Amino acid sequence: MDGDAFRSGLDTIAEQCIGSRLRVVNRIVTNIYDESLHPLGLKVGQLNILVAIAKMGEAKPAVLSEMFHLDASTLSRNVDRMRRRGWLTATQGEDGRTVLLSLTQPGEELLKTAITAWQTAQERAAELLGPEGVAMLHELSRSLGRIE
Repeated sequence: MDGDAFRSGLDTIAEQCIGSRLRVVNRIVTNIYDESLHPLGLKVGQLNILVAIAKMGEAKPAVLSEMFHLDASTLSRNVDRMRRRGWLTATQGEDGRTVLLSLTQPGEELLKTAITAWQTAQERAAELLGPEGVAMLHELSRSLGRIE
């Protein structure tokens, strides 16, 4: 690749990279939620894990990893932090090999408090993205079959 083609390739990436733009938007929106949840000692990723477990009653880590497209080590780090804070408990499943995660009473109380902080962040994120951006995000998520 000659110098001109190389510079042209760099310009194309800098101007058009979908991955880069998506990462920037993700970081900005994530920061909105994390700032709102910070007083509770919670991050948006942890909130979503807690919400999923609360909705399921009990959850296997493998199911959560698949649901949130997280590798096992990332989920494990988050679960360990939440267990140390007393928000989650882990028990053995009937087969003795499976771990089942469930919310503790302090975890449930945390979620009750977190709803208001989440609503504030949700409003800020919706304002930032605008109605069309929010609608497009929901449609894209549905079309990818990732989020219901």
